[in-house]
Amino acid sequence: MAEKTVAIIGGTGHQGQGLALRWAKSGRYRVIIGSRDAAKAQTVAESFNRRLEVAHRIEGMHNTEAAAAAEIVVLTVPYSAHTETLESIRAQLKGKVLVDVTVPLRPPRVSQVYIPPGGSATAEAQALLGEEVRVVCAFQNVSATHLNDLDEAPECDVLVCGDDPGAKAEAIALAEAAGMRGLDAGPLQNAVVVEGLTAILIGINKRYRADGAGIKITGIP
Repeated sequence: MAEKTVAIIGGTGHQGQGLALRWAKSGRYRVIIGSRDAAKAQTVAESFNRRLEVAHRIEGMHNTEAAAAAEIVVLTVPYSAHTETLESIRAQLKGKVLVDVTVPLRPPRVSQVYIPPGGSATAEAQALLGEEVRVVCAFQNVSATHLNDLDEAPECDVLVCGDDPGAKAEAIALAEAAGMRGLDAGPLQNAVVVEGLTAILIGINKRYRADGAGIKITGIP
């Protein structure tokens, strides 16, 4: 099977970096870190290649170039940059899978669930991009702290929502490559719950002084 390329838009942020490291380490994907600043993306990519002791497994590009070069695009930007970023790479996303990791948080009350006008960030992405792009939500409930610690496997399941079975299968495969279990959590409409859980986890972390609480589904072999 040919190696697939995954581009992480917003990949210089903590969560994007953790995912890039894990997917590159798995050896299953060619990884591109995307940023509005191509030089910054290249610097991060080079440092990660040195950390993993591999050559050219991770590359850095401008967001539009990264999206154009990949079969699967993963969006890890703050909600405040969600629409603007999607519009900037809209043409490059046609015919591809978009895994939206964005959570609609409203600072400073980031531990309170906020439901955006479109129902969820993922639903807003699908509405903006149209049927030519297969959008799924995933990885919202995984701590960046755990993702960046390559010595541990995060004790967290990845809930995946979307309306296209093939796109969900791609996201579940990405979860497994990152050392976690991916679970089909139903249609795209359910993304509002998955995204909202992140605000709840932030509150739990604060109240119990936890370092990256996550979601684990019991009763499944």
